[in-house]
Amino acid sequence: MKFVVVTGMSGGGKSTAMKMLEDTGFYCVDNLPVSLISTFTELIAPSGSEIEKAALGLDVRSKGSFIQMNQALDELKDKGYSFELLFMDAEDRVLVKRYKETRRIHPVDGKGSIEESIKKERKILKAIHDRADYVIDTSSLLTRELKEELDRIFLKNEEYNSLMINVMSFGFKHGIPLDADLVFDVRFLPNPFYIDELKLKTGNEKEVRDYVMSFPEAEEFLWKLTDMIEFLIPNYVKEGKHRLVIAIGCTGGRHRSVTLANALYEALKNKGNYGLSINHRDAV
Repeated sequence: MKFVVVTGMSGGGKSTAMKMLEDTGFYCVDNLPVSLISTFTELIAPSGSEIEKAALGLDVRSKGSFIQMNQALDELKDKGYSFELLFMDAEDRVLVKRYKETRRIHPVDGKGSIEESIKKERKILKAIHDRADYVIDTSSLLTRELKEELDRIFLKNEEYNSLMINVMSFGFKHGIPLDADLVFDVRFLPNPFYIDELKLKTGNEKEVRDYVMSFPEAEEFLWKLTDMIEFLIPNYVKEGKHRLVIAIGCTGGRHRSVTLANALYEALKNKGNYGLSINHRDAV
């Protein structure tokens, strides 16, 4: 039987992940009291059980429940039960934004600020995060992309290294993205903005893409950038990095950066066992 324990930061996407696993045939139980984990496992684990895939969602919102959860998971291992631990996460700024949008009270400490509550919860969950088999950062993931990641791990059984790569384009005149790990400047390429028939288009359109990539410098930049990123990825994984944001910028973030970001995304797609997403911050 395939048994998955799902936990993570409040607002990180645990409930969404549980719903997606249920849609793919998992028998899902959410918010089960920690004291019942062992009993639940004993009921679904026997050979011949009708349940072939099960997912258990756990909220660990206090130091006490965290200690109990760790003990319960250790007991399962001692009894010979195998399970995979999925930790749903997101950047603090994203969690704050999600809580403000939903106007929910943070479960760790509803009396304090959201920021302080998130810090407390992250500290409580650090050990669970570190022992997780899979860590999915949903900060920049679309719902479709999250489903693809879950399918890749739990349906296709592909090797997974918990690295999520986000390729993004931006305009320098709007500021460098604060969460960027790697920033590349493509303003050395001719600007389609000064060509009347291309000015109002973006790098998502063929005419702009063909113009930008018609210059040998663009092709050489893409080749060298791809080669460097492919070198860096396994080294980031080795160091335990879970999220990598690659930002490519031009002046306004509509033409050159969009074109090269799309080209890098295509070059990296289907080449490794990492998650990959793309977004264009200023191409509106």
